[in-house]
Amino acid sequence: MSGSDEDHRWMERALAEARLAFGEGEVPVGCVVVSEGRLVGRGRNSVERLGDPTAHAEMLALTAAAGTLGSWRLNGCTLYASLEPCTMCIGAIHLARITRLVFGARDPKFGACGSILDVPAEPRWNHHLEVVEGVLAEESSRLMRDFFSRLRH
Repeated sequence: MSGSDEDHRWMERALAEARLAFGEGEVPVGCVVVSEGRLVGRGRNSVERLGDPTAHAEMLALTAAAGTLGSWRLNGCTLYASLEPCTMCIGAIHLARITRLVFGARDPKFGACGSILDVPAEPRWNHHLEVVEGVLAEESSRLMRDFFSRLRH
């Protein structure tokens, strides 16, 4: 398993958000934003509930963190996502100046951190983003499999 003990602890919080999304009939993706060891934002996929295609867990967590910190610049923050971010979310993560991204499972259909695209590796960005992948990946993958299995039945 990759990541530190602290990464595992915060990813558990992201997975708790993902489980809430699951219970609401949403694709189970959860996210938390941490600054100096303190939770400053959290979100879970709410696309169906809000009827908003941008209501991804990461987008909602970034908005919450900006509100908590009083700035859209989230330098020094770490974002924990249960699933590899899509292109929309990784773009917002970069624009928010997140310092570190930690994600669980890869997303072979929409992942933009190495699965389909590798947006953080783009050298022309004016902001560098450290990426750690695979933290509690099996738990995240299992949640996604359970959700889509339930949909099919």
